[in-house]
Amino acid sequence: MIAVITGDIINSREIEAERWLAPLKKTLSYYGKEPKSWEIFRGDSFQLSIAPQTALLAAIHIKATVKQLKSQDVRMAIGIGDETYASSKITESNGSAYMLSGDCFEALKKQTLAIKTTDQNFNDSINIMLSLALLTANNWSSTVAKVITTTLQHSDKKQEELAQLLNKSQSSISEALKRGGFEEIMTMNNFYKAKITQ
Repeated sequence: MIAVITGDIINSREIEAERWLAPLKKTLSYYGKEPKSWEIFRGDSFQLSIAPQTALLAAIHIKATVKQLKSQDVRMAIGIGDETYASSKITESNGSAYMLSGDCFEALKKQTLAIKTTDQNFNDSINIMLSLALLTANNWSSTVAKVITTTLQHSDKKQEELAQLLNKSQSSISEALKRGGFEEIMTMNNFYKAKITQ
């Protein structure tokens, strides 16, 4: 089983590509090597293959990275299934995970993040949770997005240490995480991981 995230940048033409491209590449690099595990194609689209347990957190990490730029956001679809052909380039690999990710991406309307597996009951429950989480996440300010990105990249660090990293007070870190619904999003991620490993 693998997970494939297919995504594209919303409003990508509104600012110079380099401003969102470099941070996006850096974040994708946390999860694997280019071009086997991830690739950026057609200018502002990307694909990432990843372990299913990590996929939702990776998508949240990517979203937080992109949301640091005002007016930018990202649409992503996570497909979970098998990989029947592994190429040296992810965009040439194949299997049900790729198909599900592609189908899910094509079906995205207003929602900016969705998950598709072969288990319809799981799809229904997790996508309702995601739509609720996105009510907050779609409105992250660049400050909140930066704090969330830093927290995800330094998950072993306490808030005091994150505050030093970001040159902020510990209370402002705590406040930003609260505004961003971070604790609730982590609870959703734990539910997702528990269901995926069943």
